[in-house]
Amino acid sequence: MLHRKYPDIWIAFSEDLKNWYGHESIIKLKPIPGTWESARVGIGGPPIKTEKGWFLIYHAADDNNVYRLGAALLDLEDPSKVIARQKEPILEPELPWEREGYIPNVVFSCGNAVKDDTIYVYYGGADTVIGVAVLNMDDIKFDTRQIILVAL
Repeated sequence: MLHRKYPDIWIAFSEDLKNWYGHESIIKLKPIPGTWESARVGIGGPPIKTEKGWFLIYHAADDNNVYRLGAALLDLEDPSKVIARQKEPILEPELPWEREGYIPNVVFSCGNAVKDDTIYVYYGGADTVIGVAVLNMDDIKFDTRQIILVAL
């Protein structure tokens, strides 16, 4: 299970889905003022299995409460190990319906779906509407240190 214990993303394990153990922080907040992950990070939708590892889309907020989406790659055998992490956000509020609404300047995902080689990332815009972003699996390039997305 991936969850958030403020302000990081944590992992835990269970044999029966009732009792959880091994709680460990795996994606830590980067509390550097002015960065897109300076205030908090949290889990998005379920990780997506790829040949290189579990592809995880997560959200982060900066000191101005602007929410963006990021990406990380977790080890297939031991998902508590982060193999790579995208340095820059993969999606940020740009369109009027992402910037203006109940909570402005927010893109926040809690779900995704994979069909063939396409990832559909469902996300909220400004806590007012729901959108979908599309990513082709071939557009994800993995490096030993980071993930490089061609487009989202």
